[in-house]
Amino acid sequence: MGPLLDPFLDNDFMLRALVAGCLVALACAVVGTFVVLRGLAFIGDALAHGVLPGIAGALLLGLPGIAGALVGAVVMIGGVDLVRRTTRLSGDTAIGLLFVGMLALGVVIVSRSDSFTGDLTRILFGEVLGITWGDILVQLGATVAVGVVAVVCARPFLMLAFDAGQTRVAGFRAGLYEWLMLGMVAVTVVVSFQTVGTLLVFGMLVAPPATAALFARRIGAMMLGAGLIGTASVVTGLLLSYHHDLAAGAAIVLVEVAVFFAALVARSVRRPAPRAVPA
Repeated sequence: MGPLLDPFLDNDFMLRALVAGCLVALACAVVGTFVVLRGLAFIGDALAHGVLPGIAGALLLGLPGIAGALVGAVVMIGGVDLVRRTTRLSGDTAIGLLFVGMLALGVVIVSRSDSFTGDLTRILFGEVLGITWGDILVQLGATVAVGVVAVVCARPFLMLAFDAGQTRVAGFRAGLYEWLMLGMVAVTVVVSFQTVGTLLVFGMLVAPPATAALFARRIGAMMLGAGLIGTASVVTGLLLSYHHDLAAGAAIVLVEVAVFFAALVARSVRRPAPRAVPA
């Protein structure tokens, strides 16, 4: 058990990375379940990239990156809503416009400063091995908040994931719960970027829930499966990173994606596609 436990027991930075990564995995399991079921992967991807100008601007002003990420997320969601309300363009078009615009603005801000060489790498790919206990407390608060909202709003979220019209029939304000769901995605992305970065948080948000969706038939089971897959991937990715000198955040996401395809193959073998009936 030495190679499996010693990296976490002998290195405080590895222990902090493990705790932070598991919290991110749990938050992404809850939020990612609704992202997958509701078909919000595009907005999740857009948010993960759209917070870049906010983070870059905050760092230039000497402010915490998480504050800039929050502003970037608010601008992103608000801009999408504005385009949808004032034009006849579809939601996907609005998201695409803001996605490209915010990402381009972030690149322009970064390109105008020579001080982003190290910070840009940390923003895009995270710094899970450099996480502090203070960052972990913030992540813990976000994870708890996401879990509470998911429990309180479980019924309307479930209806919204499958039929928005049924949500209104049941007496719930579909628009309000749509915003709450987007808010959960935004909070998860904003807080988790410190751990795995803006580019990799999207993988953690989608891959474990998508894997769990291959087998689970209930939302609760899907969240539980996503949480277990995400946590196991964090442990495996950190160990691979430690023993083979790999980028920790990228290793975690690669493990999650590999698990998805392994599960997909296993499911295909278990349930082979039906043969065509001869004419």
